[in-house]
Amino acid sequence: MTRPDARLERLLATLAILIIGLISLANVVVRYLTGGSFAFTEEFSVFLLVVLTFAGASVALRRDRHIRIGLLERALPTAPRRALILFQGACGLAVLGLITWFGARMTWQEIQWGSLSPGLGLPQWWYLAWLPLLSALMMLRQVQQTLDRLRGRLEDDA
Repeated sequence: MTRPDARLERLLATLAILIIGLISLANVVVRYLTGGSFAFTEEFSVFLLVVLTFAGASVALRRDRHIRIGLLERALPTAPRRALILFQGACGLAVLGLITWFGARMTWQEIQWGSLSPGLGLPQWWYLAWLPLLSALMMLRQVQQTLDRLRGRLEDDA
C-alpha cells in the first residue's frame, strides 16, 4: 500500500532546507574571505527552521509517522479502538487549533503594531504568518490521517 502524501509540505521543507544550506554556505565563505558575515542569515535561518519544522511535522502526520504508543489501541476491540482513534484525532485538532488561533492573533497584532524584525527591519508579520498557515494545514492532515486510520487504510508498524 502506498503511503499518503503531503506534496505541498514536502516542497516547502525542501525549499527551506535548500535555502538554509545556501545562505549558511554563503555566510561561511564571506566570513572566511572578509572576516565579516551577512547580517540576515540568522534571521532567515530561524524563520526557515520554523517552516521546516512545521512542514516536516505535517508530512510525518500525513504519513502516520508521529510517535504513538499503539499497545492499548491494538488490544482494544473494534468499537473502542475507533473511539480511541477519534479521541486522539480530536486532541490533535485541539492543539493545532490553539496554535492556529493564537498564531493568527499574534500575526494580526504584529500587523496592527507595525513591528519590524530586529535584524533586517522587515515587517515581523511576514515571519509570523507562516505559523497559523502551516498549523492549519496540519489540521487538514490530522483529519486525513484520522479518517485513514478509521477506515483501516494505514497499517500498524508494530
